[in-house]
Amino acid sequence: MDYVQQMNTSMGMNGMINIFITLICIACSWWALQELHFDKIVKKPKSVQSKVLQILLSVGLGYQVARFFIDYFNWSTWLSGMF
Repeated sequence: MDYVQQMNTSMGMNGMINIFITLICIACSWWALQELHFDKIVKKPKSVQSKVLQILLSVGLGYQVARFFIDYFNWSTWLSGMF
């Protein structure tokens, strides 16, 4: 029973770390997208649709960056098992 509890704790911590990394990457992508001039790309840059587009782009970009870092970390830990 102790092993199961230890495994659940480990999975819970891993999930919390992944959520934290993803939220940080989404915030960073939102911050970086603020430099993009949406007024040259969209018709009405102050509209709700433009803001929703910014949010969707930042979530999509941030999620992909977070997946890269999380996968890279997982792959590097797998490599340590080779030696």
